[in-house]
Amino acid sequence: MPFTRLKDQESNREKPRDLKNQGTEEKNSKPRTYHPKNNIKKKSTSMSKLSPSLKALINAPFARPGQAPAPRHIRDVYTRIAREARERQYGDRPWVTLSAAATFTLNSPAALLELHALVPDLTSPSSSLAPLSTAELLREIGLKCISFNGIPRTINTLSAFRQGIAHHPWASQLATNPSRQVSTDNVDAVARRGRELWESIYTPFEGKLVAKLAESHPDLPVHILGSHYGPLLADPERGGRGQGQGQQGQQLGVVGRTLTSVVAVACLRAQTGVGPQVVSHVFGLRKAVEQGAHREEFVGLDAEGEKEAEGIERLAGDEGCEWLLKSVDAIAEAVGGSFARWDGEKAKI
Repeated sequence: MPFTRLKDQESNREKPRDLKNQGTEEKNSKPRTYHPKNNIKKKSTSMSKLSPSLKALINAPFARPGQAPAPRHIRDVYTRIAREARERQYGDRPWVTLSAAATFTLNSPAALLELHALVPDLTSPSSSLAPLSTAELLREIGLKCISFNGIPRTINTLSAFRQGIAHHPWASQLATNPSRQVSTDNVDAVARRGRELWESIYTPFEGKLVAKLAESHPDLPVHILGSHYGPLLADPERGGRGQGQGQQGQQLGVVGRTLTSVVAVACLRAQTGVGPQVVSHVFGLRKAVEQGAHREEFVGLDAEGEKEAEGIERLAGDEGCEWLLKSVDAIAEAVGGSFARWDGEKAKI
């Protein structure tokens, strides 16, 4: 037995390192790098599946997990808004823009498809809003809705809208290349355009507003200006929009300075609960007209552009702004809202 224990001790004793080959071993050995997968021992079945009760709670009707359907009379609502816009001479793009922005906010792709189908018949004979150009305009409006509604509603509604128009022959001509990439070559220009838009909307309080936002969180104005006003709400240079061309030279839609304010007012009104921001962007629309932005916005549309600019000028007045808000209210009443209120039963936990 003593001999056996001695033998076991010798076998367990650490062997001396071969100093001769030590350098070669260290040279050939690969350094261990950290990777999250290395720390995952085994995929847990419980984490890869949701329980039936959890699925049921996520999809509970009172939580409104799905998108809003198009009400039967939504075409009548859009038609009435278009007729009133024509009678009041507000132009075509303003009513299309407010209707689309409200519909994105209310999360109804089906209603957006109804709006798209109606536009060519409800706009003036001289309008350039054909099915393809209308689709591009609606897509651009939806993109800018991100700054007021958040990303998910725009993702889901734009995706459903794209699928809904895919069967049309002209759908293959939709622009496919992006136009808003930020690079070292244009980062300063993007920041400048964002700051100019900010100042245009909030003058003469633009500086005080930045300071007030920073009191809430130091990165709040940084994110708003650097992620929204610069890269999204301020349009790229007109020459750069050619980068967004699809087949046959189709370009991405353009929602300029005044129509961006219309988007803001419509989104904020439809979601409810943000009255101070509605006031800010109503003033933003008026300031755009005071600054003459509406004259530059539609300059490429010739005679049609002149009518659109004159329509925006009328829309910015008291009567026009009241009509804008009431038109959004009519769409919200028809589709139904899901922002800022909880109408259903409480979750049973």
